[in-house]
Amino acid sequence: MLDFYADWCISCQKMEYFTFSDAKVQQSQAHFVLLKADVTPNDEQDQILYKHFGIFGPPAILFFDPNGNEQRNYRVVGFMPADKFNQHLKKVAGK
Repeated sequence: MLDFYADWCISCQKMEYFTFSDAKVQQSQAHFVLLKADVTPNDEQDQILYKHFGIFGPPAILFFDPNGNEQRNYRVVGFMPADKFNQHLKKVAGK
């Protein structure tokens, strides 16, 4: 699970505060390896990452299979409340 995050991103802060802090979400996330791409600088390197993954900026959460292939149909772009994100994680994990 690759989470694009930036300090200036209000939706990212909402995800941190309301979604990722939720106990059920944390329990469901235990099945994933979480990588965070801190794109706060929004510099040239960050722009290259956006282009590589075909996103416009944070928040964006991408999921990959064990072979490193992105599961594009499971992308999350923008804020998602805890209950909905928890259900989404369960779908991604096949539960």
